[in-house]
Amino acid sequence: MRFFFTKADRILKRSEFLRLAKIGKKTQNQHFVAIFSPGRFQRTRLGVTVARKVGNATIRNRIKRFTREYFRLNRHIITGNWDINIIAKKKAADLSSKQIFLSLQNIFNSISRSRDH
Repeated sequence: MRFFFTKADRILKRSEFLRLAKIGKKTQNQHFVAIFSPGRFQRTRLGVTVARKVGNATIRNRIKRFTREYFRLNRHIITGNWDINIIAKKKAADLSSKQIFLSLQNIFNSISRSRDH
């Protein structure tokens, strides 16, 4: 079975990020912040934000790539349809791929436990 991460699975517009920031709930750990709210579409969508303060372009792109890959492989653990924005903290720059996946697993588990959907 193949899992794809298409454009329809992404939050792309600034207005959608702002709406999420305004109405979304927040959960966080040492490396990431997740802002999430019930989605308006028939699928869970992901947005990834990595600020310049986290690192140079190579580091920021690496974090985004690993975050999208984790979501692509594990979206089935999230129940319901959510819009999720993952925001990397500065500490995320020093992590290995395995550590990023573990940290994101923690975040996605807490989103799944959220029952207001």
